[in-house]
Amino acid sequence: MIKVAVDAMGGDNAPHATVAGAVQAAKEYGVGIILVGIEQSIQAELDAIHNVKSLPIEIRHASQVVDMLDSPSTVFRRKRDSSIRIANELVKSGEAVAVITAGNSGAAMATSMFVLGSLEGVERPAISVFMPTVKGACIILDAGANVDCKPSHLLQFAVMGEILAKYVLKYPNPRVGLLSIGEEETKGNELTKEAFKLLNESSFNFIGNVEGRDVMTGYADVIVCDGFIGNVVLKLSEAVGEAIGIIIKDNIGENLIRKLGYFMMRPAFRALKRKVDYAEYGGAPLLGVEGISIIGHGRSSGRAIKNAIRVAADFANSEVNKHIHEDIEKNMELTKIK
Repeated sequence: MIKVAVDAMGGDNAPHATVAGAVQAAKEYGVGIILVGIEQSIQAELDAIHNVKSLPIEIRHASQVVDMLDSPSTVFRRKRDSSIRIANELVKSGEAVAVITAGNSGAAMATSMFVLGSLEGVERPAISVFMPTVKGACIILDAGANVDCKPSHLLQFAVMGEILAKYVLKYPNPRVGLLSIGEEETKGNELTKEAFKLLNESSFNFIGNVEGRDVMTGYADVIVCDGFIGNVVLKLSEAVGEAIGIIIKDNIGENLIRKLGYFMMRPAFRALKRKVDYAEYGGAPLLGVEGISIIGHGRSSGRAIKNAIRVAADFANSEVNKHIHEDIEKNMELTKIK
């Protein structure tokens, strides 16, 4: 049985949501769970849930909690016994195959990179996010780990994204696109132009440049960009989804006919909400580290934590890191930093 280390103290709704999600994952997926954090707080949450004694759940005490405002450097220097740090060390030691946290994303990313280290051949680990499309989902990376990139970094992101799409999303021949300001090869800045050349020479199913309007059409299965652009796309998409919900609610108001129409359309609205809800995808894998690190949204609910654990289990069972290492080796000549 694989074990997943969950930072029980991470996130706006911790430890209630993290413990509840972990318990549900243990029930549904048969995954071993190590809840890391303040033991007394975690035990209180477990005691409030019935029928957990038979589940493969254990507690690992960590005396410190990382605040959302803590800088990564502060976590390194002053919070060596934090739940984020201890959870990563469990993966490093082999006691767990993955770490899940919905805490401070900067500290989570930096801690995983520091404690776990990079996979051999990977120059820059990248945050990958699952983005809903009209055809299912696509993967965008990098979504914030690397603000400044070289063309060869984007090529490695494509390697890692293709593997994730192939083995977790089960796309047999993922279409890889490069996010730019136009479809033509000559469009974009120097980074995208040079990255286009590398991707075009690779063995990927490279479909060329994709524009922002193509992100949610399902035109590409993997979309590669630097972390600055990727994070803007991620945050904008979240804001648009929330704004649409508010606009619909405001326009229904007290109008009886509109309320009736909403009631009749409620199943469709629920389906739409599920499709665009980040909780369905659980969290963002930090690809390229020696282990599995899933970074969840700060507002993660129990369902989001449960789904993050599911993604981690799929990641482990599919041996994603092994495939990334093999493909990085195959593309080594193309990915050499120039």
